[in-house]
Amino acid sequence: MVHKKLGGASLALAAAIALSGCVSIGSKPPQQLLTLDAAHKVPTGAQSNAGGGRSIIITDPEAARVIDTVRVPVQVTPTSVAYVTKVQWAETPRHLFRRLLAETVSATTDRIVLDPGQFSGDGGQRLSGELISFTIDQASNNAVVTFDAALMTPAGVAIARQRFTASAPVGGKIDASSVGAPLNSAANKVATDVAAWVAAQKD
Repeated sequence: MVHKKLGGASLALAAAIALSGCVSIGSKPPQQLLTLDAAHKVPTGAQSNAGGGRSIIITDPEAARVIDTVRVPVQVTPTSVAYVTKVQWAETPRHLFRRLLAETVSATTDRIVLDPGQFSGDGGQRLSGELISFTIDQASNNAVVTFDAALMTPAGVAIARQRFTASAPVGGKIDASSVGAPLNSAANKVATDVAAWVAAQKD
């Protein structure tokens, strides 16, 4: 077998050809950007005062790389994932879900939700966790959201942990126009359940 060395120009051309199969240069932006809309909102002008240890800081949840992306994943089989084309999240789901959860807890409980980026005091309890699923399940044609919640003291001692999950039917072909609403619905159901769980916990 004979191996020939490639000159500089030939080498550059070969590299460009190899990359062209996996990188799209100058690709068009997605046709749609998705976000989450809270089913429960704090009324405009509503006031509340933190006291008696009822404040809480809600942090961004952890998430596996497969869902820590602006792309919308579809669980094709238990071991394979594809992504919906022509649509993206405005931000990664874990950031969007944190804001949804904060709004829901504020609107449906007596807890005062403090922004972790702006508050430097002890802030009462901490709600953290991991976003396990924020996907479309192809087999059931459902949007599935699963969140492992962890409620902790300001010192980081666990008070309670629980997994919450919800699903909502896609109701048709899985594409850019059909995935946003069911994911929003499932995320709101999880957020509502987490808020009720938080409200039931003792300080």
